[in-house]
Amino acid sequence: MSHVPARFDPEIHAPVRLRVCGALADVGAVEFAVLRQRLEVADSTLSKHLARLEAAGYVALRKEAADGHLRTWAGLTPAGRTAFAGHVAALRQIAGL
Repeated sequence: MSHVPARFDPEIHAPVRLRVCGALADVGAVEFAVLRQRLEVADSTLSKHLARLEAAGYVALRKEAADGHLRTWAGLTPAGRTAFAGHVAALRQIAGL
């Protein structure tokens, strides 16, 4: 990704949302259960944070039927990727890195 200006983003900064964005940054999309296991959070916690990121336009959620179950997939939107990169750049500035 080209250089993105540093911008602290309170929508991303909450620890679980920051970890969600980090987990999604290098992939196209991740299935909800896989993301929940990776982050070691409860379903309700992950749902709440994904909804907040979706409302901000940073995460896109899609539902797909598989094996007789409806599965939810989450991925960063282009705006989410830009916001995450800017937030990480701001954290690096704050940390003096």
